[in-house]
Amino acid sequence: MKRIAILGYFIICCTSIKAQQNQQSEAAKDSFYLLAPVEVKAVRATANAPFTKTNLSKKEIEKNNLGQDIPFILNQTPSVVVNSDAGTGIGYTGIRIRGTDGTRINVTLNGIPYNDAESQISYFVDLPDFASSVNSIQIQRGVGTSSNGAGAFGASINFSTNEINEHKYLELNNSYGSFNSWKNTLKAGTGLIGGHFTADFRVSNITSDGYIDRASSNLKSLYFSTAYISKKSSLRFNIFTGKEKTYQAWYGISEADLKSGKRRINYAGLEDPNGPYPNETDNYNQNHYQLFFDQTLNKRITFNTALFYTKGKGYYEEYRAAQDYSTYNLPYPTRGTDTIKTSDFIRRLWLNNDFYGNIFSFQFKDNKTQATLGGGYTRYTGEHYGILAWASNGLTGPNRWYDNDAFKKDFNIYLKVQTKFADHWNYFYDLQYRHVKYNIDGFDDNPSLFIKNNFNFFNPKAGISYNKNRWKGYFSYSIGRHEPNRDDFEANQNQQPKPETLHDWELGVEHSGKIYNWSATFYFMRYKDQLILTGKINDVGSYTRTNIPKSYRAGIELQGGVKPNSWFNATVNLTLSRNKVLNFSEYIDDYDNGGQKINNYHSTDIALSPSVTGGATIAFLPFQNFEISLLGKYVSKQFLDNTQHEDRTLDPFFVEDARVIYTFQHKWLKKINLVLQINNVFNKNYEPSGYTYNYISGGQLSVNNYYFPMAGTNFLAGINVKF
Repeated sequence: MKRIAILGYFIICCTSIKAQQNQQSEAAKDSFYLLAPVEVKAVRATANAPFTKTNLSKKEIEKNNLGQDIPFILNQTPSVVVNSDAGTGIGYTGIRIRGTDGTRINVTLNGIPYNDAESQISYFVDLPDFASSVNSIQIQRGVGTSSNGAGAFGASINFSTNEINEHKYLELNNSYGSFNSWKNTLKAGTGLIGGHFTADFRVSNITSDGYIDRASSNLKSLYFSTAYISKKSSLRFNIFTGKEKTYQAWYGISEADLKSGKRRINYAGLEDPNGPYPNETDNYNQNHYQLFFDQTLNKRITFNTALFYTKGKGYYEEYRAAQDYSTYNLPYPTRGTDTIKTSDFIRRLWLNNDFYGNIFSFQFKDNKTQATLGGGYTRYTGEHYGILAWASNGLTGPNRWYDNDAFKKDFNIYLKVQTKFADHWNYFYDLQYRHVKYNIDGFDDNPSLFIKNNFNFFNPKAGISYNKNRWKGYFSYSIGRHEPNRDDFEANQNQQPKPETLHDWELGVEHSGKIYNWSATFYFMRYKDQLILTGKINDVGSYTRTNIPKSYRAGIELQGGVKPNSWFNATVNLTLSRNKVLNFSEYIDDYDNGGQKINNYHSTDIALSPSVTGGATIAFLPFQNFEISLLGKYVSKQFLDNTQHEDRTLDPFFVEDARVIYTFQHKWLKKINLVLQINNVFNKNYEPSGYTYNYISGGQLSVNNYYFPMAGTNFLAGINVKF
């Protein structure tokens, strides 16, 4: 009954769907797009483009920016589920959109690719407090428009920091919260000097002890941007850096410990016999350099190009007990006549990478047509190596036990055309060619395996849209193709993975009134050769993903809101979906007989893909400059693997947050903003993510589920001062 009541709450709210500003003219309809810099316009969907999207303004971002990572700032957007290793939203976090994981979500920063070239994950922990420099965000669900970098295979997120701040400013933003969580940010800008020159600066520090035991975070970042702007051209240079040190919390918590109330236990570092190893940490530095040049060629054509370089270097440190010397290619030490075969080791697994390239676009616009010819070229070199820092019985040889290089080259070119062919009607097509070359010179556990791959992808998209009298509708069909990740290739030459293909149909309708707005999007995403974990072991004993011939995601996304007066407004979103693998073979380790047992399934749910997600925000403004908001989030049951077994699930959850914002001026202070946010008001025990592995021993199937719990009731309080 409780689940039915929660679902009913969201369905009722959908009669008051998300309020948006009235659209009085074509310029107003496209304002979010028009205000963006040229390099960002190239990868964003316009207001009339037939794609499913959500736009977030700077004001909306600031309301949620109290130190939690970017996925948690996006938590109230449609079809989103977020998680946090530390349980607080600070440190390592993850995001899924329509069930699509982070390796398939294309992320760009000012149009420049951000996804890690090999794992294809976007590690937002390496961009601490980046949200404080972001002016706008667009989330596209489905394949979306062509972008740079890793192919969008279910969603894309574009961040823009390059908007011009016309007036000088100085801001000091500080927040404190549960688990000794601190955020300190200093921002300053010159404004537009002499109509030509501008500069912006930010420095941030975020620390937290974490909800999970020892899951601490120490995050530092800096952002600097300067630009020269003339009537027809502009030149901008950005530097931003991130430095993170986090205590590892990525093992999760076993089902047995969770049921016994040990929600905060952390297994990392426990191999140290003297107690938890104090430096079982992840350490990484990432520096970004971006140079943009924009030129207006004439009234219809603009040109943009950008050069970029991203440098990343870091390691994670581990204490490993009773390891065989042969594991590290070291000879056995001797003591007298005794040969010592094992030792405790402290090891560091390093990644040293360089990522650089160029993006460009030509943009044409007249009364009926908008067209973009753009693309990009990137090169990546990554050095993976392991260093032994210490051995309890001594090191007997070189301390570097593996050294594997990787090289990746990515080239893409696209043409997007949107044309008004009749009153209120537009058609759109988008043609992208992408070439990927990816070479891997060995793996940690298989150093002799060398992989050389060349992929050629053609990703066409087409659609039609209608816009009249506050009604808007669109339909599109898109194809996206996606190369496998580094770990997928760690198998013998006869077991190499194939690229994935996605066919995406999107049908949307929207209507806005004077005090309300509602929208509905129907989507069908059909996959060919989607890569998923099956439990199958490759030839080096590792579990890698396997291509599944047929699978799909289908659903409806409802959004909207109401603003009947100046003191009340409400917004809501609800997604109902089916996410299915049509034919699936599960491989289970059989310790009794050796090898693996195979179980076959038909039409089972895709792992970590809830059939219902929803978010709702109700805001009260009882008097001027004072706002009280209630933020609800519902996620239905999720399965930990693709078998749809009831003993491998995440329970559904409904979490309510509350936020109070008061803004005022005092003498020479331009604005003082006080924020109090209570997360998980009702102290709900919930776990938004997890994993499972299973084996047969003693004639019995052993199911081992691990979960990533979130904190109970906790708070964040901030004071933001603008001078």
